[in-house]
This record gives sequence, C-alpha cells and structure tokens, in this order.
Amino acid sequence: MRARNAQRSATGKYGEDLAARRLGAAGMTVLQRNWRCGRTGEIDIVARDGDVLVICEVKTRRAGSFEHPMAAVTPAKAQRLRGLAERWTQEHGGAPPGGVRIDLIGVLLPDRGSPVVEHARGVA
Repeated sequence: MRARNAQRSATGKYGEDLAARRLGAAGMTVLQRNWRCGRTGEIDIVARDGDVLVICEVKTRRAGSFEHPMAAVTPAKAQRLRGLAERWTQEHGGAPPGGVRIDLIGVLLPDRGSPVVEHARGVA
C-alpha cells in the first residue's frame, strides 16, 4: 500500500508540475503551490492572471483510469475550494481588484506519448 501511495504522490506532483508550466505559458504567475489550511484542505496552485487571483485544482489520472480528471470536481469539492480560496485571501491581504477565480487543470497521462493537459477556467 505504501508503494502505491508513493506512486500516486509522484503522479500528482508530476501533474502539478505540468499544470504550473501550463499556467506560466498562459502568462500567469504562480504565487504558491500546495498551500495547506489545517484540516480544511489544500490548494494545489495559487496564481495571478492579470488582476485576478486564480485558485487552481489539479487532477492527474493515468490512461485507463475509471474517471476522467475533469470529472473529479464534485459540487462538494467546489464548495470546499471556494472556502479555501476565501481563507487564502483573508490570510494574504484580501481579494485583488479582479476578484478570485477557481480553475481546474486535468492531466491525462497516456501509456505512450505526451501528457494531455486541459485547463478549464472558472469552474466553481
């Protein structure tokens, strides 16, 4: 079980690295990664897109997984992300003039070939 968790953790980190690069390539600035808020949860990536603060959830799946990564954000998960976004802005001086947006990046790792990275803006 420990080896499986280590593999899952490595897969998740790889997906987050790809996501951070995608955000940078899109002209965004990554401000923080893996911000934890006690038992409430974690924000994978906090970025700035112009004057908008972007809270980004990253979901990485291997090809053949039961669920597509973009289907992983349930209404309950979206609500939790909104709460985490509020906590982050409270701890970092408030929301910027452009407000806060929650994005999702889905990373699909095929058995062969390049990863597929999808970015959905304003999902929650």
